[in-house]
Amino acid sequence: MLEPTYQADVVVVGAGIAGLSAARRLTSAGVTTVVLEAAHEVGGRMATEKVDGFRLDRIGRLLSTAHPELRLTPGLEELALLPFDPGVLLHSDGRHHRAGVSPGARGARGARSARGALHAVRALASAPRPGSGPRRPVAVPGRQVSVPRARSGAPLGTAVDQARLGAALTRLAGTPLEQLLARPELPAAEALVARGLPARTVDGFLRPLLAALLCDPDLTTSSRCADLALHAFAGGRLCLPEGGAEALPQQLARALPPGTVHTGVRVTSVSTTSVTTEHGEFRCGAVLIATGARAAADLLPGLRVPDFHPVTVVHHTTDEAPATGASLVLDADRGGPVSHTAVVSRVDPSRAPAGRTLVTSTVLGAPGPGVDAAVRTHLARLYGVPTARWETLAVRHTGDAVPAMRPPLDLRRPVRLLAGLYVCGDHRDSGTVPGALRSAERAAAALLTDLGMNRPLHTADPVPTARAA
Repeated sequence: MLEPTYQADVVVVGAGIAGLSAARRLTSAGVTTVVLEAAHEVGGRMATEKVDGFRLDRIGRLLSTAHPELRLTPGLEELALLPFDPGVLLHSDGRHHRAGVSPGARGARGARSARGALHAVRALASAPRPGSGPRRPVAVPGRQVSVPRARSGAPLGTAVDQARLGAALTRLAGTPLEQLLARPELPAAEALVARGLPARTVDGFLRPLLAALLCDPDLTTSSRCADLALHAFAGGRLCLPEGGAEALPQQLARALPPGTVHTGVRVTSVSTTSVTTEHGEFRCGAVLIATGARAAADLLPGLRVPDFHPVTVVHHTTDEAPATGASLVLDADRGGPVSHTAVVSRVDPSRAPAGRTLVTSTVLGAPGPGVDAAVRTHLARLYGVPTARWETLAVRHTGDAVPAMRPPLDLRRPVRLLAGLYVCGDHRDSGTVPGALRSAERAAAALLTDLGMNRPLHTADPVPTARAA
């Protein structure tokens, strides 16, 4: 049991990455901080389940090596990001086409340099059809590639269309974020059309890519979020954290002073000076709500709750790995329920026992009946191999997986509700993992400003050790 009279400068409610990151910044500044989590483990939606030696992410958001928050957030210095093969594999008309960028330029100077220039997007059939004709080189920014002469129907369009897309991504990687965010705001689907790219390129590549990055198959998300996602894609490599999504919250928790985090403690109400739990009351100088949006609104009546994009993740294992390497596979034809899939054990071998293969596939939207059977049928087309004998490890559906960030969107929604009461999380920013970390940084900065950094508010009692994690 927690001491009901324990005092702290700040009580953080929620031990997801936003709450843990904010706590790390506060404790580093000398602010006495306690983190209370209702679940029995840290991480929130960034959970990783262990099944028969496999590590299975519940949601498995795609990250990019270009996200500065993953490099600069205190506590994540040791985070290992394992990249997919460059770009993505687009499946269309029974064939695979690689659409990719190099590890990318960062900033305008890097984008202009020859070494940091993006590889142009290319369409390259993995198994050319008989009679498809000779290949001819196509001049595109950054690199020469080859495409089938007769494949004008490839997901990226004609060779000229591909060159335009490569140039557009090169410019995007080098565009300052402030300039991107100053663009007129539209729903992402409308913005793609308004940018003047060919319809075949938009429908065959950008739509499935953005659907995977934003978990929004209809692309109703604000074009500001879409631009941020494409900027990160163009400037880096898609990646996964080594060991599963839980690596982020676990590293942040380990960076906190012992006894800071208390799991299994459900908060029932908050004020500017106290937090009431099922175990008693915490008196404090300020409260930071760092839960998901719905739980935050339960504690803070009147807080806006966004809609959510539901996500279903299906994990399979098979004795023979599909021959796609460590690539993210997208369905350009959108001919089934799977948005994106990958042999994730090729990206991160720690996610599967030695000699076993882990295939993880994501379905966007509410799953229909028989989702596993429908996913297997779709995967057989995407990978070109029989899937009837694949073993299903888990099917995990999360209704409130990703906040829907529709326009008009304020990417810096207030984190200070009033003096002594603060809120952070992905629902206060872009609805992404980097957005959650950005909101935590803003909330910690507001708290430090309001509390003062010269001295703590109280002489705190020792942090109780019961149920501490």
